Amino acid sequence: MNDQDLVRQVLNGNAKAFEMLVDMHQRLVSHMVGRIVQRKEDHEEICQDVFMRVYDRLDEFNFQSKLSTWIGTIAYRMSLNFIKKKDILSESEDDLNHIKIGIESVEDNYIQIDSSDYINKLIMQLPVNYRTVLTLYHLEDMKYPEIVEITGWPEGTVKNYLFRARKLLKDKLDVFLKKEEL
Repeated sequence: MNDQDLVRQVLNGNAKAFEMLVDMHQRLVSHMVGRIVQRKEDHEEICQDVFMRVYDRLDEFNFQSKLSTWIGTIAYRMSLNFIKKKDILSESEDDLNHIKIGIESVEDNYIQIDSSDYINKLIMQLPVNYRTVLTLYHLEDMKYPEIVEITGWPEGTVKNYLFRARKLLKDKLDVFLKKEEL
């Protein structure tokens, strides 16, 4: 079923169609919210709120973008609004020199976790803008125009954040791997 048919059925009150919409976009919403909001309890609540907002505003969706892009935008903005309200946002996008990824504490537990968990922990410690771009680009396979639409950032900024995020992640992994060799 294409996005237009799905939206039309949801707007006509078809509950199964809305369940299908949630199933199709649950991973995207979870990734978006999870990269910004780190507390599990808050994550679950915001994901539910995102789908409630999608349902309430689905009649405003005008198909000028993909449905997934529109839903991703809602998830992104609601997550940012949540952390701004809760004063959870601790690092500004310009304050890159003070990023600390606790290699030692993660390293102590490395034996108990696999490499993807370790990399995920490193990603979660990046600034929120970097986590967002990495998630959209690499996990959700979105292209630059979709990321621009979701975040509202210029394409150059998206590319810059992606470059910096990859570099920070690579540098931290290099530090860890060098410690492993010792």
